[in-house]
Amino acid sequence: MKKVVLLSIAILLFLFVESEGANSKDEEKPVDFVNPYIGNISHLLVPTYPTIHLPNSMLRVYPERGDYTSVELHALPLVVTSHRGNSAFRLSPFQGSEKQLRPVMSYSYDQEKLTPYSYSVYLDEQQIQVDYGLSHQSAAYEIEFEKHDPSYLILSSGNGALSWDGKALSGYQWIANDTKVYVYLVTQEQPARVSTLEHGNLTESKSMEGRNACLVLKYPKGTKKLNVHYGISFIDAEQAKANMLREVAGKSVAKLQTAGREIWNKELGKIKIEGGCADERTVFYTSLYRCYERPVCISEDGRYYSASDKQVHTDEGRPFYTDDWIWDSYRAHHPLRVLIDSKKEEDILNSFVLMSEQMEHNWWPTFPEITGDSRRMNSNHGVASVIDGYRKKVRNFDLEKAYEACKGAITEKTLAPWSGKPAGELDAFYKEYGYIPALHPGEKETIPEVSSGEKRQPVAVTLGTSYDEWCLAQIAEELNKDDDAAFFKKASYNYRNLFNEKTSFFHPKDKTGKFIEPFDYKFSGGMGARDYYGENNGWTYRWDVQHNIPDLIELMGGEEQFVNKLDRTFSESLGRSKFGFYAQLPDQTGNVGQFTMANEPSLHIPYLYNYAGQPWKTQKLIRKLIKEWFRNDLMGVPGDEDGGGMSAFVVFSAMGFYPVTPGIPEYSIGSPMFKHVSLRLEDGKTFEIKAENASDENKYIQSATLNGEKLSTPWISHEAIENGGRLIFEMGPKANQNWGVE
Repeated sequence: MKKVVLLSIAILLFLFVESEGANSKDEEKPVDFVNPYIGNISHLLVPTYPTIHLPNSMLRVYPERGDYTSVELHALPLVVTSHRGNSAFRLSPFQGSEKQLRPVMSYSYDQEKLTPYSYSVYLDEQQIQVDYGLSHQSAAYEIEFEKHDPSYLILSSGNGALSWDGKALSGYQWIANDTKVYVYLVTQEQPARVSTLEHGNLTESKSMEGRNACLVLKYPKGTKKLNVHYGISFIDAEQAKANMLREVAGKSVAKLQTAGREIWNKELGKIKIEGGCADERTVFYTSLYRCYERPVCISEDGRYYSASDKQVHTDEGRPFYTDDWIWDSYRAHHPLRVLIDSKKEEDILNSFVLMSEQMEHNWWPTFPEITGDSRRMNSNHGVASVIDGYRKKVRNFDLEKAYEACKGAITEKTLAPWSGKPAGELDAFYKEYGYIPALHPGEKETIPEVSSGEKRQPVAVTLGTSYDEWCLAQIAEELNKDDDAAFFKKASYNYRNLFNEKTSFFHPKDKTGKFIEPFDYKFSGGMGARDYYGENNGWTYRWDVQHNIPDLIELMGGEEQFVNKLDRTFSESLGRSKFGFYAQLPDQTGNVGQFTMANEPSLHIPYLYNYAGQPWKTQKLIRKLIKEWFRNDLMGVPGDEDGGGMSAFVVFSAMGFYPVTPGIPEYSIGSPMFKHVSLRLEDGKTFEIKAENASDENKYIQSATLNGEKLSTPWISHEAIENGGRLIFEMGPKANQNWGVE
């Protein structure tokens, strides 16, 4: 009997332990679902990078290699100064003959493990183990040597200077636009010798300046482990030292990793999800992690260096942010931050106000980077983030100053893409006639502000500027500038000037007002269709009227015709072989018919069915697009992700709604993927989305309630979310074609 009792107890204990183990797996933290390798192999253009960083922090690194499939690493990175950039400094551990030393060593590697807050890799031929942990502006490497050869550390700067003062190595590297990044690096173990390396030759010297400046630190024989701590700065080397002392001095890599993990879980935990499979949760939290890659805070102990005026400023107690490609991030990336990080969004908008004032012209930035505003792409969509934030009660910035800078960027700066020049002939034409004139095939460009490589992009610019002017009108209304509001509201209809009633496409016109003929909406316009559109063809820009969808429906002949044309977008053939199509339109990958999931001007298109009485088609498409194009694998992103620009679409769509028109404080409803989503808002309130019976099969909304009251429209207001509450969907396997059409 005793044996039976003991056996029963043992079985119960085993089952309890197994149950607890299962529960612990179910309770994995959000950061455990992040896979930075998703999308590291591109379908065609730029892949994602497995970035190691803390949320919106200045210090970012990723393994340096040609691409994910490369079999070699190129040194160890210290800091990446721009999204998709290369490391400004490179650190190379080495054991072997001095004749083999190079400024940047290449390594065969294995056993790479990477999270948002940690990195480890084994350099197999060198037999060196590397572990890494980081903070916001500083980091640490632990390097273990297995061989008995002499040990070296090589630090190189691509274009700058390095020096050794007997205790630490410091220096700088020029990056662009008279901007420098500085480093201050110490090792707990003192080197036996310090040399410069030039053209393969070592010279006993403690400083070097110029291209490929390189210092080599040789360590005593028998050195098996090096602990490396460093700080970076955009102000000076002393500030880099201060950053290192404040953040990582005396801390082990393991301690930094533990702290980084906690920081990431706090940020990612602002959105909690239940349900879905492990891959779906991984795609969700990886997408959310991407949304914290940019912009970055460059305040250092209350100061920051601004490339806008090449001066060091005090930040007056508010963090200063830069590195944000607003051309696409205004669509979903900024609106997502408004929801879950509104005070940070206020600081970002305030930074753009300051940036505008610091520049030669008081023009709102379009592509603010560490090295200044690069004025890339077309239109000036930063104005959308201003009105969207303000309408959603993001108020801690100077709206009047923001308006003047936005107005200047649209009326005083040229509208020509990829240009920061003042307005010229092209802009005078737009102001008089309400559209950008197109050139005929073979017609020579004569306007100096137009980029030879990017062309006029007249349809894209006309449509984009119409939206920008609508945003200006909304801000002017908030500021009681009635004349400006009326002027820009009228200009917001300029898209009509390019609408071809015979084809229902937006069609380029020449300066005499005649449509360019003959014309192919798929392929006319040269490389990237840039002669007339921008990266995408006429099928994408057919829907680029975010600010006045009812008018677009009317232009196309009413809801039925509108839906028919939408349907055709998703079913129309490429028109050429994939090789031929992508040879001309490489940015337009992720195709479903002529729709491209890979480029931001398309993100709102699947939601347009909501505006024409058929929201069930939006529900069907959103599930299809997310499942097919965003996956937990190396090719799980369909195109250029842009550091949150596209990932925010995934985050919103998986929760069940999307901001189709930034500037209008409401969201268009799609198909929630998870059974339960909890949004923790800035003021501590919580908004919940419950999707009863949600699954791959049950993707259609049967009914919905908002705070206990019936919801019969396919959108919800921002106010409903910010006040906290509960949105409940009843999901099913077949479309309820009557829901959302009242």
